[in-house]
Amino acid sequence: MHEVLRVLTINPGSTSTKIGVFDNEKPILDITLRHHAKELARFPELVSQYPFRKQVILDTLDREGMNITRFHAIVARGGLLRPIPGGTYAINDTMLADLRSGRYGMHASNLAGLIASDIANQLQIPAFIVDPVVVDELQPVARISGVPEIERRSIFHALNQKAVARRVAKEQNKRYEEVNYLIVHMGGGITVGAHQKGRVIDVNNGLAGEGPFSPERAGTLPVGDLVALSYSGKYFASEIMKMIVGKGGLMGYLGTTDAREVEERIQEGDTRAKLVYEAMAYQVAKEIGAYAAVLKGEVDQIILTGGLAYGQLFTSMIQERVEWIAPVCVVPGEDELQALAEGALRVLRREEEAKQYPPQ
Repeated sequence: MHEVLRVLTINPGSTSTKIGVFDNEKPILDITLRHHAKELARFPELVSQYPFRKQVILDTLDREGMNITRFHAIVARGGLLRPIPGGTYAINDTMLADLRSGRYGMHASNLAGLIASDIANQLQIPAFIVDPVVVDELQPVARISGVPEIERRSIFHALNQKAVARRVAKEQNKRYEEVNYLIVHMGGGITVGAHQKGRVIDVNNGLAGEGPFSPERAGTLPVGDLVALSYSGKYFASEIMKMIVGKGGLMGYLGTTDAREVEERIQEGDTRAKLVYEAMAYQVAKEIGAYAAVLKGEVDQIILTGGLAYGQLFTSMIQERVEWIAPVCVVPGEDELQALAEGALRVLRREEEAKQYPPQ
């Protein structure tokens, strides 16, 4: 039996901040704090919001009767940092400087490390980030795009993919570092990661231009046709980018990003909705097949996760095409706060050491 370790998790978005309190893996508080646009408009830049957001968190914890002196660690959603291997990282001065300056990009998640560090320093406890979006473990051959001026990049749902991988491995009485998994995160974007012995050696850039189309993204497109469309004189560059991210995929074909609505339309006999939905599953299955080749066919498990994994029709269409490769399991949803807590707990229990940023 583990001693009870209490962890605070922090995950900021553009207009909200999600916080959770965990006693070991058990959530005892899960709240989304909404920030009105007028409140945020007072701040000249994103980074200047962090004292305000920190105080809202502390006020909420006090109102909920949470004694902050009982926390053993604070763990934050990793922001935009330099590309790093996955894992749990101790927040240090170098990381804080990169988050504050926006050297590698400015995003609301940058605020998390600043807030966590402030609160942890006050309590004299450790502060961590876990598997940020910049996790990069690509093997060298995976970086080659075919055009010397363009390098393939690792941008994917690292936090959820790695958390799910560890959970499934544990259920199978194995360690993440000794298994090969193909993990498909299916949400607003879809990423397929080849996890080889604890490292994601290849993954599609699900943000802007690779892999299956998704509820709102176009995925891989015929490049020549895209160039022709871009120079047709009919569209601004911003409109083309919106076709790729925001108005692509299900939104482009069916006018919705809600898979539940699509499944309802299919049940009502909408043949176009059925064709497009099946095409999305078809493309996911094709991507799984491609990444099976990355692992040379040595695949222990295929895992379908993310919000779309709640759709039994969608997952069944994928499963029937790929279950010959390896057993398929479905782990729907994404619990980022839980994943953050688990990363901190592994370090607190000395199951692994906190990594230093930047890695040497």
